[in-house]
Amino acid sequence: MSRTRVLAHARVRAVVVTAATAALLAPLAACSSSGSPSAPDNKVKPSADDRPVTVTVSPSGERVPAGEPVKVTAAGGTLTSVTVTDTEGHRLTGKVAADGRSWVSDRKTVPGASYEVTAATRTAGAAAGTSKAAFSTAEAAKVNKVDWRPGAGATVGVAQPISLVFDHPVKNKAEVEKQLKITTSNDTEGSWGWMRDWSGLDRVDWRPRTYWKPGTKVTLKAELNGTDSGADGGWFVRDYTTTFTIGARQIVKVDLDSHQLALVRDGETVRRIPVSGGTPGGDKRSWRGTAVLMAKEGTINMNSETVGLADAYDKMVDYSMRLTWSGMYAHAAPWNARYFGNTNHSSGCIGMSDANAAWFYGQVRPGDPFEITGKDTKGVVAPGNGFGAWNVSWSEWQQKSALR
Repeated sequence: MSRTRVLAHARVRAVVVTAATAALLAPLAACSSSGSPSAPDNKVKPSADDRPVTVTVSPSGERVPAGEPVKVTAAGGTLTSVTVTDTEGHRLTGKVAADGRSWVSDRKTVPGASYEVTAATRTAGAAAGTSKAAFSTAEAAKVNKVDWRPGAGATVGVAQPISLVFDHPVKNKAEVEKQLKITTSNDTEGSWGWMRDWSGLDRVDWRPRTYWKPGTKVTLKAELNGTDSGADGGWFVRDYTTTFTIGARQIVKVDLDSHQLALVRDGETVRRIPVSGGTPGGDKRSWRGTAVLMAKEGTINMNSETVGLADAYDKMVDYSMRLTWSGMYAHAAPWNARYFGNTNHSSGCIGMSDANAAWFYGQVRPGDPFEITGKDTKGVVAPGNGFGAWNVSWSEWQQKSALR
C-alpha cells in the first residue's frame, strides 16, 4: 500500500538561517549601571513567515505499487521546482501548480524502479530551501508486450492502419488507449478500434476516416511504460514509437465476376490483369470487401492443411502477396492458366500468370487496398482477419474505441 512521506526542512541538510533566528543565536549585551536592576529579557520569537516548509511526497516507501503519478505538496510555503529521477537517469516531468502548493508528474511510476525526489521550496518570508525523498516500486509479476505495424521508416499504402497486438489480455482498454498518441503532418482524422485478432489476442488499430493522403507523415507514441493491462494482462514496462510515410495512392480493384484485376494509381488505370478467384459454392470461395496488402512474402510454401481445406495441396508459390491471416493471397498460379479471365477455380486466392504476377508484385506495396467484389464469396473480410477495418462504417468504427 502506498504511503506518504512528510519532510520538514529542519531535518535536511539545507538549513535556512533568517534574520530572526540569527538574533536568537547572537550573545545578549546588557547596557546598565552598577547596582541598577537588570534590563528586561526581551527574546525575539521566530516569525511565522520563516517557519520551515513541510514537503509531502506520495508514494513513499519501498516496493510500493507502480502505476501512479508522483505527487508533491508543500505546507507553510511554496514549491519552486521539483525533480524526480530514477536510478537510470530518466526524469518524470511535471509542473508546479499555479498556487505553488503542489506538483504532479505527467507520467506514472513504472515497475521495478527506484526514484529520488528533490523539491526546492520557499518560505512565506522568501527563504529558500531543499527537501529530498526516495522510494521504490515493486517489480512486475507479469509483463505485457506489443507487436506493432507498420515498422519504423516504412513507406506504406493509403489503407494501412496502425495496428498493435498484445501478448496478454487487455482489460483496462480505456487506460491503455489513453497512452496511445497519433500525430500526422496534416491533422488526419482517425480513431482507435479494439478487436480480437485472428490469432485470438487482443488488438487495437487506428485508421483514418478515409484513405490516407499520399505523403502524410505519421508518428505513433505508445507511452505504455507503467500502465497496468488489468487482470491476467500484466504491466507494460517500456514505451513504443514508430514513424512512417504514406506512399502513392494505389487501389487494386478485383472483380471476381468478370475475373479481372485493375491497378489504379492516382485515379488512372495502370494495367488490367486476367485472374481466377476462389471456386464458388464452398469453402474455397474468396473473401470480398476491402482487404489490405499485409506483406509481400515472395516464394512460400502453401499447404491446404494450414487453412483447413480437405483436398490436400502442398506447393511452392511465387510472388505471394498476403491479404488475410486466414490465408487469402494474390500470387502467381501458372497451373491455373486456362481459367484466368473466365472462371473462378482456386482455393480462395487470386491467381494470375507468372509474367503478370512478377510485374504486379513490383508495383504494389503493403498498405495498398484490394477492393474485391463478387456475388459468390465467403463474405466480407472481418476487421481482425488481416486489416479489415475498412469494411466497417466510420460511425461503427468509432464505437470500437474504449474512449467513445
